[in-house]
Amino acid sequence: MEITIQRLGHKGDGIAEGPILAPLTLPGETVTGEVADGRMAAPRILTPSPDRVKAPCAHFRQCGGCALQHASDDFVAGWKRQVVETALAAQGLSTDFRPLHTSPPRSRRRATLAGRRTKKGALIGFHARRSDTIVPITECHVLNPDLMATLPALEEITRLGASRSATLALALTRSEAGIDCAVTGGKPLDEALRLALPRFRDRFARLTWDDETVFTEAPPVHRFGPATVIPPPGAFLQATPGGEAALLTAMQEATTGAQRMVDLFAGCGTFALPLATRAPVHAVEGAHAMLAALDHGARHATGLKPVTTEARDLFRRPLMADELARFDAAVIDPPRTGAAAQVQELAAAAIPRIGFVSCNPVTFARDAKTLSDAGYRLDWVQVIDQFRWSPHIELAAQFTRPHI
Repeated sequence: MEITIQRLGHKGDGIAEGPILAPLTLPGETVTGEVADGRMAAPRILTPSPDRVKAPCAHFRQCGGCALQHASDDFVAGWKRQVVETALAAQGLSTDFRPLHTSPPRSRRRATLAGRRTKKGALIGFHARRSDTIVPITECHVLNPDLMATLPALEEITRLGASRSATLALALTRSEAGIDCAVTGGKPLDEALRLALPRFRDRFARLTWDDETVFTEAPPVHRFGPATVIPPPGAFLQATPGGEAALLTAMQEATTGAQRMVDLFAGCGTFALPLATRAPVHAVEGAHAMLAALDHGARHATGLKPVTTEARDLFRRPLMADELARFDAAVIDPPRTGAAAQVQELAAAAIPRIGFVSCNPVTFARDAKTLSDAGYRLDWVQVIDQFRWSPHIELAAQFTRPHI
């Protein structure tokens, strides 16, 4: 069957009339192939797009880690901006877009690899597209080289600690002290495994097995402003240093002049701690371990205004409008589902300035509509592309109430 690709879907697949999905294709391309259940699994390009480029990675066609290496950087940047514009337009909104920030290749400091035992050893890599099959990687143009250097150790850990029927999740985070490795899905941590794992002390700053720390050779610290923080194993952190810096710059601008700030979904303090060099910050987070790490970092830092913390599930118990009224700026960085209940309270509180970070354009647009209906102006949006060559989209935005 011959089809013409009209647009990209939210996962980066080409979409033709029908709809028919075709992976690794671009708008305007004519392709042919077998179609089953609305999907052309192996399209052959008849008429390539001028935006098509040669993928830099040898694993690209099999590995599910990247979806857009076949597209030029300019095309990907334009597409990601268009996705956000379309989501906003669906809510009747538009705004100015600032230049997109794209993290450079080989700058990802955080990733989760899959590990599986085999008869001859172990496989370490990413899952193939739409499959549980693991694609072993010998190169990666996304991950920091320090993460790639752990592959031999990860293979040995998988041979030691994985059952033949299960897949290990190997969460790696590059810290100032070295690589932090959190393993889940393995065998129980019995005496034999406890004795075997410390041999990797020279490869990892910290190794945890499910919820238990096997060893800490050096605290895996991260620096947020003047504070140093030791996140709990596997904790959420921004994916690249450059992406984090771009998001922080955006939040600093969005909260300019604030005398007292609240940071909602504060995590380990990515924004709260640097912002506290300017004004007091109240950090609210539902994960107790991350909040404890933030609090410890704040207490042992110099040059910060007062930082207070509150453990609270902001989905079930959002800060109410009367609680928010004492702040003149807010930063909010919710998960992909957005923060509908919390944004309703922000709108009712009429906080003059809001810095918004989002990893989902659709839920962001929904929440932006709530703020717009309450009298806020969406001043600008900036797409921050930390997940290079993937369809994942992050953004920063500023909301203000013009009459305040």
